[in-house]
Formats: sequence, C-alpha cells, structure tokens
Amino acid sequence: MRKKLKEKRLEKGLTQKRIAQKIGISRGHYTNIELGHKEPSFKVARAIKKELDEKNDDIFLISNVPKGNKTNHKAS
Repeated sequence: MRKKLKEKRLEKGLTQKRIAQKIGISRGHYTNIELGHKEPSFKVARAIKKELDEKNDDIFLISNVPKGNKTNHKAS
C-alpha cells in the first residue's frame, strides 16, 4: 500500500511537502503515513485520495496485521 501511495504521488508530480501543504498536515506527518509508520485519520486519508485523484478504495487498505493482534490457529 505504501509503495502505491508513493507511486501515485509521483505520478501527479507532487513532493511530500507539496501534498502535505495541500491537505493541511506537516510534511513529517505525511512522510510517516507514506512510510507506514502512521495510519492516516479518515479525514486525512480522504484528503490524500482526493489530491491523488484516486477512486480506488484499496489505497488505504491495511495489508498487515499488527504483531500484537496475530493469533495462532492450530488445527485440532
């Protein structure tokens, strides 16, 4: 997902600083979202999708389960 976010941003010719300015967050906050260190709020995710002209909802789908939420299922 993060690679896709960066690819879409670059396709639009936007820097991290510029997209952050356009959606009203700091560049550092945007960088953390793009790197996968932070999850965007619904409002921020919607603003990013709008700036990237992204119609596909899977741009912010969570692809990995956090380590603390993994369960170990064993067949009985």
